[in-house]
Amino acid sequence: MRNVKVFALMGVIAVTAAGCGQKQEAAPKNDTSVAAETSQMAETGQETKEEETEKPQWEPQSAISVVLPASPGGTVDLSARLWAQYVKEVCGWNAVVVNSAGASGSVAANTVLSSDADGLTVLYGHNLVNVANVAGVTDYNYEAFTLGPNFSEEPAQQLYTNAEAYPDLESFIADAKANPGKLQACTEVGAYTYYELLAFEKAAGIDLDFVDVGSTSEKMAALLGKQVVLSPSSYGVAKDYLEAGQFSCIGFPGPEETEVLPGIKTFKEQGIDVEFAPQDFSFYFPKDTPEEVVKAYEWATQEILKNEDCLKSLNELGQVPKFMTAEEAEQNEAKLYAQFRELQDSLDK
Repeated sequence: MRNVKVFALMGVIAVTAAGCGQKQEAAPKNDTSVAAETSQMAETGQETKEEETEKPQWEPQSAISVVLPASPGGTVDLSARLWAQYVKEVCGWNAVVVNSAGASGSVAANTVLSSDADGLTVLYGHNLVNVANVAGVTDYNYEAFTLGPNFSEEPAQQLYTNAEAYPDLESFIADAKANPGKLQACTEVGAYTYYELLAFEKAAGIDLDFVDVGSTSEKMAALLGKQVVLSPSSYGVAKDYLEAGQFSCIGFPGPEETEVLPGIKTFKEQGIDVEFAPQDFSFYFPKDTPEEVVKAYEWATQEILKNEDCLKSLNELGQVPKFMTAEEAEQNEAKLYAQFRELQDSLDK
């Protein structure tokens, strides 16, 4: 695996957030990337399942700790805080978000794995467990947990540059090819963005200098401070800088344009044949968590996604509501794990 520089950056970017949408067909895989086999949504609103989960007997008797593999300010954090806000408003549950970044999400994951299987401590995030395992950071994947429901989805992270230096994809690719191995792109080693950048680099035929700067908010600080020239990010975090003309978005590796990323083109329509899995935000419980607990979370999440204010907030965050039962989420995890493993194997050749 390639060497990656590690920078320590100070400061946190304050961001606001919210997102919403409707299902679309997922695109098939291609030879240069991990394809999204899950459906994406493009318009606001979502129909609930025809057979809704009945209100369960179980409910938390004290506050839930929603443990995150992320620092404050990124969309994992903001999405989790939306769930916590509306599970209180809609269902009367108390939930506290606990930020526990570090070691490609394994700090947070290990915290939950060692917790009691009582429904009061749960991991929340997207693809983190599988990616950390494929990267060799951990010796376990999603199968070490009891899977819970999925709450929302956002497109694969977009790639942002300093607008003054690179106003578009063409100018960035030209400079990257003229200066192989010199343009610095920030990521987190062993995280989702690391593999996304590797897929983009391979499809574009360029060689970047990867720099590990930490979480999403730290990536934005690095790009804003011109310590790097390229950063992946979610729209909800980057949109203020994009609208202010400080950042340019050179594209995103999705199957087609989407209303939750207004004006942002896919890489495919710009001639770069790369597609990457969307980010599905799910719950992961300690192993052997009782089924009644999981069913309660399914019910609560469905109830939250009926709330119009919640849907509006998700839309502003650049996410769409995407409920999956625990069983469906586990099937999705199995597909994503196979895809990330396939990508890692292709990079090792």
